[in-house]
Amino acid sequence: MPKKRLRSPEERTYGEPASVLRRSLIGGIILAVLLAVAGLVAYLNRTDSPASAKPSPPSTSAQDPSPSPEATDGKGVAVADPPKTSDPIVFAKAATKVLWTYDTRAFSQTEHLAGLKRWMSGEKKYADWKSITDQVPSPVLWSRMHDNRQHASASVGEGHFPQAFKTALAQDPGAITEAYVYAVTVTGNQTLAWKGSGAGAEARSMTLAVQCRPHQNCALAAVLPNAAP
Repeated sequence: MPKKRLRSPEERTYGEPASVLRRSLIGGIILAVLLAVAGLVAYLNRTDSPASAKPSPPSTSAQDPSPSPEATDGKGVAVADPPKTSDPIVFAKAATKVLWTYDTRAFSQTEHLAGLKRWMSGEKKYADWKSITDQVPSPVLWSRMHDNRQHASASVGEGHFPQAFKTALAQDPGAITEAYVYAVTVTGNQTLAWKGSGAGAEARSMTLAVQCRPHQNCALAAVLPNAAP
């Protein structure tokens, strides 16, 4: 069994009902592309109603920064550059690593989010920025973590297309050509540390939606509500 990581005083809490519902929108996008596959509908657990599926209005808060150059403070880059690749699995593994990595000692939450923004698809129809910001501590919590010098690193192991997604593609290979959004599940480990020799680690898995249109580099569309096997 994976070793449970020790929890820091600033342990994050995610998964609020509203956030889960918002993240499920990308499931609806994939379902729209793969309409004929009832099994994928059940697996991705789409619970949003037509009313809730409407995109949320643009936010002007720190949770939704505009794209910006690399955020630096003389100590490096807050978030690494996205790889230039057309392989959704290669991209998903790199994206998972940056989503599991942060350093509150050197960078602000705004800088971190601005770095993540550079990984996103520019197609608003398919990009769920809220599902990404839900992976990041709030500004208040980030400040407390900064006081505690909390930071995290990640090692990524394996990435693959979930079985339900492969089944859907096999049944209707042409369906992907509308959005070119791929579901990819990545596994790995996250290691945390904070002042006072505090440390912990845990095995993690995540399913991402990655958009890889022909002759273009891949981009991040969303993080799905649940990790798919």
